[in-house]
Amino acid sequence: MNSSAITVILSATIIAGTPILFAALGEILTERAGVLNLGVEGMMLVGAVAGFSTAVLTGSPWLGLISAMLAGGTMALIHGFLAISLRSSQVVSGLALTIFGTGLSGFLGKRYIGVSLKAPFVKIGIPLLKDLPFLGPVFFRHDAMVYISFLLVPVIWYYINRTRPGLNLKAVGENPSAADAAGINVFRTQYLHVFLGGALAGLGGAYLSLAYAPSWLENMTAGRGWIAVALVIFAAWDPLKALLGSYIFGGLDILGFRLQVLGVMVPSFFLKMLPYLFTVLVLVISTSRRSKYVWSGPGSLTKPYYREDR
Repeated sequence: MNSSAITVILSATIIAGTPILFAALGEILTERAGVLNLGVEGMMLVGAVAGFSTAVLTGSPWLGLISAMLAGGTMALIHGFLAISLRSSQVVSGLALTIFGTGLSGFLGKRYIGVSLKAPFVKIGIPLLKDLPFLGPVFFRHDAMVYISFLLVPVIWYYINRTRPGLNLKAVGENPSAADAAGINVFRTQYLHVFLGGALAGLGGAYLSLAYAPSWLENMTAGRGWIAVALVIFAAWDPLKALLGSYIFGGLDILGFRLQVLGVMVPSFFLKMLPYLFTVLVLVISTSRRSKYVWSGPGSLTKPYYREDR
């Protein structure tokens, strides 16, 4: 395999990993607040159809992005109301959100099947950087949403670890009773970050319909939301590790196509299974009693907060 082929594969890996990265960053913010949201798949689908329909109607992919984030955030608030205010099971609520989002997106997107998008996000080379040997083609010849994902990773890492609101977020996720006693508004913090998590999941869905494959297809996320949930555990709730993990999953996703082009005789069904087999492997290892990751999550994750018991 020559250097040109390696460059193409790495560039495609970043593209394939970007929607997973958006969703994983959103889930990290949500889980850092002590709320588990298994509805990522549903939020991504609703974000994808909202972004695509808005872009078709307005001719602006940027308005499509805003619409997708609002749609994903609104879906997340439904989960937030059930899990935070009503203190229902976060697992059940998240699963219900995925089922609801899948059905809703299919219903809303029916009229857009086969419709072409006239103004999708296109690749934009960054001046000077795009001409760097190897690094240029791999990192600096993508569309605007990929560059946004590059920026979000350090911004979210800095927010969580170096700002007062981020430290308050970590406190709420670890021990909401202690955070409440320190004067932190637990419910407001949880609702805010559940909304932001949903908005980023919607952004991940919009990337699929506005840039990755500019179109609308029912269930076009193809399980990427579930991969994002597993990736959060794999990354130990760290945005920087989520970046690496997203590209690993993205690489597995496009590996099948590249191997077939290169003439490697591997069953196509097995290659399509690779990202999901790796997801299962990650979950098995991460939830093992001998794994350090099982203890690295927020202390109050999945546990509803009862302020009156403080």
